Amino acid sequence: MAGQGCGARRPTAACLAVLLLLLAGLVGCGARPDRPADTAAPEFQALLDRHARALLDRDQAGYLADVDASYAPTALAVFRRLAPVPVDGWSYRVTGVDRPADRRATVRAELGHKLAGHDRRPLTGARVLDLTERAGRWYVTGDRPAPGAPRHLWEQGDVTAVRGARSLVLGVGQKPGRLREIAAAADRAVPVVSAAWPAEWARDVVVLVPGSLTGMGELLGAPGSSYRGIAAVTTGETRGGADAPADRVIVNPDAYGVLGEFGRQLVLTHETVHVATRAATTPATPVWLSEGFADWVAYRDAGRTAVQAAPELRRAVRAGEPPARLPEDPDFAFGADAEALARAYEGGWLACALIADRWGEGELRDFYRAVGAHHVPEGAVEKALRDVLDTTPEEFTAEWRRYLGERLG
Repeated sequence: MAGQGCGARRPTAACLAVLLLLLAGLVGCGARPDRPADTAAPEFQALLDRHARALLDRDQAGYLADVDASYAPTALAVFRRLAPVPVDGWSYRVTGVDRPADRRATVRAELGHKLAGHDRRPLTGARVLDLTERAGRWYVTGDRPAPGAPRHLWEQGDVTAVRGARSLVLGVGQKPGRLREIAAAADRAVPVVSAAWPAEWARDVVVLVPGSLTGMGELLGAPGSSYRGIAAVTTGETRGGADAPADRVIVNPDAYGVLGEFGRQLVLTHETVHVATRAATTPATPVWLSEGFADWVAYRDAGRTAVQAAPELRRAVRAGEPPARLPEDPDFAFGADAEALARAYEGGWLACALIADRWGEGELRDFYRAVGAHHVPEGAVEKALRDVLDTTPEEFTAEWRRYLGERLG
């Protein structure tokens, strides 16, 4: 099972589904309105500008020149881990300063970074930097995520980078062979997704593979246990525009590793759909539609029957307990009952399959776009059902329930 962070950086379905907005990392970014501006802020900004420029230039001596000796080993480790990462943008923007004691300062900043060939503008996250003054000069003594903000992959260990024809895979604690397999699966997913979603999109995927479930949680700014059993999630900016940073598909190495070849391909194709549909996915898009459409594309030419692909929902239908309504967003919450979560995903998939079968694949794509174009949840599905499919929520739900009986009974 996958997720959008689903992406999401809109809340849950981990991301997967719900696009999360996690990578925006805005916690603690704003300067406190009840404090006067710190007169040293420009000096701190200049220090961080030098620090960022030295990293981009791969100038190790210059990078360490602004680092306190006590922090140098940690800073140098990050500097070296970034070597294989195709970074072509790195910048800090000071958003606030605290002075807990003389000769010490805590700087709140927004860190933006870009991956060459993938990000059209920086991906941002909130950071906290500790500074110490020695002999009239300030030095960095710490650099960490703000509370609630995600860590970066290179803060977790040495990074291995693998480039595919249509993908970039960055991993920590992974064998190169496994990363090459993931890149190959992502490469295969791109044309499959493009055939089902021919609209303009990057046709390129960035995949992050941490070393553990805990590492996955750190990349999402959440407890890893929230994603136990979830093979992958996608994070991205809803309505980020044509110049939005590239989505990141984040793989759970534990859950992904126990899947067979078919399951691994299904997961990467599902997540790639979230990347492709990002511009058409907004807070108005219900999770059943974003997740159901991703599964519909993944299963479209996979040769699996509904009975094979929706076992939990089939059990409910055959027991005479079919769902009375379409899945609602809370039904997709990670960490909930696994069987109920599976039924929610399966129900969303079959709702999209119904539209493709009864109205047509073009109408399914039009419906997806129409819902997202509403921008707010209230009335979005109702209006799209009326305008695109010429039906009502009540009629569609009844048709969906009949369809479940046809496909799963």
